Formats: sequence, structure tokens, C-alpha cells
Amino acid sequence: MKHTTPGPATATLASKRRVLSGLALVPMVVTPLLLAPDAALARTAPAAGAGGAGAVGAAAASTSAAPKPLEGVAVYYKEGKGTIRRYEPGKGFTKIGKAPDFSSQFSASPDGTKLAWITEDGRLHVGDGSTEKVVAKGAAAGFPCLTPVWSPDSTQVAYFPKANADKLPLMVVNADGTGARKVGEVLGDCHLAWSADGRHLAGASGSTDRVYVFDMRTGTSVRAKGIKLANHVQSLSPDGRKVVVHALSPEDPSGDGLWPEMFRPTVVDTVTGKKVPISVKGLKIGAFYLADGRLVVRVAGRKYNTLVVLDSSGMELQRLAEPAEVRDQGILQIVR
Repeated sequence: MKHTTPGPATATLASKRRVLSGLALVPMVVTPLLLAPDAALARTAPAAGAGGAGAVGAAAASTSAAPKPLEGVAVYYKEGKGTIRRYEPGKGFTKIGKAPDFSSQFSASPDGTKLAWITEDGRLHVGDGSTEKVVAKGAAAGFPCLTPVWSPDSTQVAYFPKANADKLPLMVVNADGTGARKVGEVLGDCHLAWSADGRHLAGASGSTDRVYVFDMRTGTSVRAKGIKLANHVQSLSPDGRKVVVHALSPEDPSGDGLWPEMFRPTVVDTVTGKKVPISVKGLKIGAFYLADGRLVVRVAGRKYNTLVVLDSSGMELQRLAEPAEVRDQGILQIVR
């Protein structure tokens, strides 16, 4: 995959970034039904009358159990500072690692306890802030958007080895360095996101003109419909069908491949190509799918940012105030 370095990073929201304060739980607005993802519907068009792209979250069958409210546990990072920290209400911040100085080839595990990163010599490291281990060698290095990505259960890391081809081989290795194996050849390789069903990964192309969804079971990449330009995939729905992307217009700079700390998120149904409305007011600066299909939208504030939790129909369930200290920092994971 050809990777371009088209000038300065996008600064779309830089002038609107502000700093946050202590994580306070805001009462639930409603008590919803939990909508669990239906992996069998992944990569298929919705049946007539189904929610399809009109609902934020995974297509699902309802149960009588309400989802557990979000607590506010998340992993934050600040570009240029290197230190990556987990925040937990009542316990504060814990360092889980330090990003390489020369690029942003790193990612946090979904459970928020570990960091994976690639150094300039092509070594893939895994650490928890106090210990670290090289779990693979020969990784593609020097391409900021070729970030490693964690499996949804935080036990494996996927990464790209050095290669010179449009389709890059995707490798998966256990977090302890065992079991390295090739799982297929991927077209969308920038900022991979791994779905909670464990089957799908999505990434943008290095030329920013396409987003692809890779199926681990079939070993094939399918171009996502409805996305003309995008330079970042932040999250993937549990069934692998909907992506949260940083969509670009033809006039926007495509950036340098670094993790965008904040951006206006767009949710797209990759099968129908339809944009999924995000029914949240304010300046939206990111969005993440939870493993049960809820969507968490990050909204900028003057003193602190807010996490707004939506169910699969787009109904607001909950609001959380982030710590003021991380108002101008990016999020790598929303843990719980």
C-alpha cells in the first residue's frame, strides 16, 4: 500500500481544544434494553424494515438486561509528551507506557492495562508501564499510521511486517510473543480497528481515498461504501459493519499519519454507504463503539469534555464528565 506524507497534520479542531475536570457520573437519562450485536449479519445488507444504517450501534436482538453504566475508565495520551496513562475514577492516573518519540505506531489494549508499540528498528514491544517485552521483529517502521492493534480480548496484537506491495501481509502474535502467524493480506492498513466479535478489522488506505474492512474468517478485504476520503478509523462496531472515521473533504489536508487527538467523527454503514446520524449536540471530537454496541461520543467543553453514551437507536443513555486534566488530550481506549 502506498503511503503518502502530504504535509502538516490536520488542525481542524485545534483551535477549539480545551482542557477538562474530575470524572463525575451524570444520572442515566433512561433505562434501556441492551442490544447485543448479531455477528451473523456482518457484511450483509439489512432486511426490509430492519434498523440498518438508521440506528447508531450494532444490529441486535434485545434482551431484558440493561447495560452496565459506563464508569469513565479510559486511556489518554498527549502528542509530543509520550506518556500514555489509564484513568480510573477514584484511583486517578496510572502510566501504562511511553510512545516512541519518532512516530505514533502504538496502541492501548481494550482492557486499558497494556501498550503495544513499534520502534525504529522494527521491533514490536508490549508493556504495562513497569515491564516490557519484544514480542516480534521485522515490523514495518517509520510509517506513523501503521499502528499495531489489539484483539478485543487484549491477548493478541496484529501488525504489519516490512513489505512492498499494495496488499500488506497482516501478522498476529500473542502478547507474550508466542504463536506468531499470518492471517491474510490487507488493503486498508492505516490505524486498524478490531471489532468486538473478533472477526473484522477496518483501516484506511495510505492514500486516504478508501476504507476497507478485512474479514479474518475469509481472508478478504472489502471496500467500505460511502467513504470517499478518510485518514483515520477510530472504532468499528461489534459486528464489523459500522466504522467511526475522520472523513475529509477534497480541500482538507490529509495529515501525516499521526494519531489525531481530536476530530469530528463520522459513522458510516460500510454495506449500504449511508451515514449514521449522531444525535448529540455540541462539538463532537471522537466516538467509540463499546463491545455491546453502544456508541460513546466525546463532546468538547470549556472546562472539561463529556462522554455521551448512546444506544443502538441513537437514544442518550448517560453522560460522564472527563477529568479537566485531559481536556486537550486524545483517547486511545474507553475501557468501561
